[in-house]
Amino acid sequence: MLALLTSLWTGISSALFDAHRANLRSRSYSTAAFDPPTVASRVVPVVTRDGARLRVRSYGPDDAPAIVLVHGWTCALEYWNPQINAFAGAYRVIAYDQRGHGASEFGPSKLSMELLADDLADVLDATLATGQRAVLVGHSMGGMTLQAWAGRYPEQVVKQAHSVLLANTAAARLILETTVVPLFNRPSRLLKREVPLPFLLGRVGIGFPIVFPPIAPVKWLFARQIMSTAAEGDLLAFGMNIVRSCPALVRARFGLLAADMDLGESARNLVVPTSIVASAFDDVIPIAHSDRIAEMLCATGSLVRMAILPTGHLSSIEAHREFNAELTRLVEAAYPRPKGAVDQASTTGGQTATAPVPA
Repeated sequence: MLALLTSLWTGISSALFDAHRANLRSRSYSTAAFDPPTVASRVVPVVTRDGARLRVRSYGPDDAPAIVLVHGWTCALEYWNPQINAFAGAYRVIAYDQRGHGASEFGPSKLSMELLADDLADVLDATLATGQRAVLVGHSMGGMTLQAWAGRYPEQVVKQAHSVLLANTAAARLILETTVVPLFNRPSRLLKREVPLPFLLGRVGIGFPIVFPPIAPVKWLFARQIMSTAAEGDLLAFGMNIVRSCPALVRARFGLLAADMDLGESARNLVVPTSIVASAFDDVIPIAHSDRIAEMLCATGSLVRMAILPTGHLSSIEAHREFNAELTRLVEAAYPRPKGAVDQASTTGGQTATAPVPA
């Protein structure tokens, strides 16, 4: 009887937490760009090669040119609402929850960057027709996933990608260069030198099942360390709600993956036009990481440009208009501008490539 009651309580509590997380992802805001998309969409059934079911959605016309969005650590596909709302009226926008995030299953396999690369390969195979290419966009861990995919499936890059946008991402050395922990990995006025963050301390920190209760001190810390001090109101609420929708244990397991992650020079396999977005106030993944990836892309001749936005780590929501302008540059270079693209961008918080963009 005790075992039955325990099992029943576990099932009820799990269902309640799942419902709460789904509510966090589906909330509406006074800033329309953050709202759930109203454009026509459909679920694309994707089961990975190890049997995990991924939540994959396709927004906009099925016969339109494709954009594929890959979210970062502790987020979900709703993180991309500002981009889906801006582009899905004229393009087919595909987004998915990385395994363990959102409504995707974690699956039985040992977590690795190769596994995430396999997941992306499965999503692309399920959503793109034979011979079809897409503009691929990855933020943070999503950008790492794109690099891992290019390293694992180099022959698929030119077959399935028109171009790539990497945002706030890295190839390695996360713990050695992050400034998200105060005082470490930055110059110290007292010691007259930079104080390195001990790897073990950083690994334990990023692998801890952190929770983000929506109380004032946590909101301040989240804005200060994850976003930027300018983040407030809808922007801060949206960013926190997306991050809070990820289970703490999933956050911890993927944090350990990020701590140990080393993709080497996989970015060199991104031989299609590739742009980079970095952020001036990104303490999670500082600009030095983007500089290193840019060097690799310059060596292969695939770097289009690197833009630095005045944001924290969540650039695609903190400066969604400017970010959308960067994406528009790649999209319009890959595809002729479809009829209605300008109107769609102007009515949903998007931005055309003619708008001023911080360089």
